[in-house]
Amino acid sequence: MSVHPSIQAVTERIAARSAQSRREYLDLVEAQRQQSVHRTALSCGNLAHGFAACSSSEKAMLSGSTALNLGIVTSYNDMLSAHQPYGSYPEIIKSTARSVGATAQVAGGVPAMCDGVTQGQPGMDLSLFSRDVIAMSTAIALSHNMFDAAVYLGVCDKIVPGLLIGALSFGHLPAVFVPAGPMTSGLSNDEKARIRQLSSEGKVDRQQLLDAEAKSYHAPGTCTFYGTANSNQMLMEIMGLHIPGSSFVNANTPLRDALTREATRRALSLTASGKNFTPIGHIIDERAIVNSIVGLLATGGSTNHTMHIVAIAQAAGLNVTWEDMSDLSEVVPLLTRVYPNGSADVNHFHAAGGMGFLIRELIDGGFLHEDVKTIWGTGLKSYAVEAKLVGDELVFEPTPAASRNPKVLAPVSEAFAPNGGLKLLAGNIGKSVIKVSAVKPENRVVEAPVRVFHAQEELQKAFKDGELERDVIAVVRFQGPRSIGMPELHKLTPVLGVLQDRGFKVALLTDGRMSGASGKVPAAIHITPEASDGGAISRIRDGDLIKLDANEGTLTFLGDDDEFNSRVPATHDLRPQHYGTGRELFARCRSLVSSADQGASILGRS
Repeated sequence: MSVHPSIQAVTERIAARSAQSRREYLDLVEAQRQQSVHRTALSCGNLAHGFAACSSSEKAMLSGSTALNLGIVTSYNDMLSAHQPYGSYPEIIKSTARSVGATAQVAGGVPAMCDGVTQGQPGMDLSLFSRDVIAMSTAIALSHNMFDAAVYLGVCDKIVPGLLIGALSFGHLPAVFVPAGPMTSGLSNDEKARIRQLSSEGKVDRQQLLDAEAKSYHAPGTCTFYGTANSNQMLMEIMGLHIPGSSFVNANTPLRDALTREATRRALSLTASGKNFTPIGHIIDERAIVNSIVGLLATGGSTNHTMHIVAIAQAAGLNVTWEDMSDLSEVVPLLTRVYPNGSADVNHFHAAGGMGFLIRELIDGGFLHEDVKTIWGTGLKSYAVEAKLVGDELVFEPTPAASRNPKVLAPVSEAFAPNGGLKLLAGNIGKSVIKVSAVKPENRVVEAPVRVFHAQEELQKAFKDGELERDVIAVVRFQGPRSIGMPELHKLTPVLGVLQDRGFKVALLTDGRMSGASGKVPAAIHITPEASDGGAISRIRDGDLIKLDANEGTLTFLGDDDEFNSRVPATHDLRPQHYGTGRELFARCRSLVSSADQGASILGRS
């Protein structure tokens, strides 16, 4: 099946605008390979430090030039459910490496914070910046030049993008990403959302709310809704960086361990010492990036990736824009209904046919580049499989011909919507993105007077005081990356959802983020230029009439343009709430960060 003309056109224009930067990146990858950025280039003193803690047999292997050494970059901590399973992975990886005559070492750890824990807390302001700290930590881990390949242990929001950006800085090394898997299903997402809305109305107490939340997030593994963490896993598989079929196998299961062992063997098979040398810098090209966007759109994935994919592409010498994403969204069909775009969770998605079914349908429909390099070989069709254990043997079986649950996972011929889940909004207020896959058609156009807030707490208070019982577009500004780090405003979802359920026309307009859990309320997010840069959002006043039209892709101030443009931009006294050196880190990041449409990155490319 040939690639859809619009998919091909976007891919070609990314390649054209990125020609020089991509060439420079690939030249760097080749230079790294030729210069033996490897332990054979180390002095005896360097090397002795590198294997001082190893066993005598490992020292003997590492002293030579033929034995392979695998680096492990891990985001393990035992506070986060998604990353707690990684505690046992290094030993699984090391024992598997020994079984094929290789060694493995934990190269380094990266910080892993949880947006679920920090929602509405000062720590959330550091969340987006943590991605680039993780990227730098990954590069530091690999900088010892001890490794022939690396495996990356990470799941959640900023962690996987950070690991990938860091891995691309060592683009001459093969890289395999190893998921930990979701927790088993708990309290249904619909029931969780219902309890949250009741709590926002004061109809359930704290203990009832905590009980519901604890039944939702109840075990080791990733949260089961389709937010940024699970969007990450989809992206790694559709870009060919996972073992096929491995994204959504539950944590702490025999199949999960078998896939981790296979990931180890695969990483070691891709090194420059063998016949299948496949460095990550060659895998992540414009076709892989377009495939990642297509997967995001077809699944109604996290809006956070409108920034992460831009930053990941930049790390590989590629220039991707929101316009590229919006144009792809016009033709990519929506094939999944997973919360917040439906009532199912990722376990239901996986059971219905999961990534294998999704990839096959998108390839057959002409929406994916099939002729890409992956860790599994050339061609993405090899990912149209399900991973299973037959006895003790890991096998890969063809994905089912039909979805096992068409209400959760649909074929292209019966897509839930003809367009993808994300859309670019543009107008005299600036550019923003909106996730429309969970918004009902009747709620996609909102024309209403504005109420301006400078903090999400102000909006919550106005709601509790009964000041928002009307059609309203809530403007929450000074939330961008250069203001307070662009925290997620996910706690506004229940409040705005209540107003919508009461029959009001409601929308959110912000230079902040909502998150992968963006839901049924239309939200124009990531507005750029942001308020701290004097963007048009800083000139909006209470009572202004604004129209958000997600169908037409417009966001418009309805009034006298000359009067609007002559207004003095509002200012806001920004006082970071972080503690100790966290405050200093925040201040430095805020002064360096690029705009949201440029990836909100503190890492520039030379």
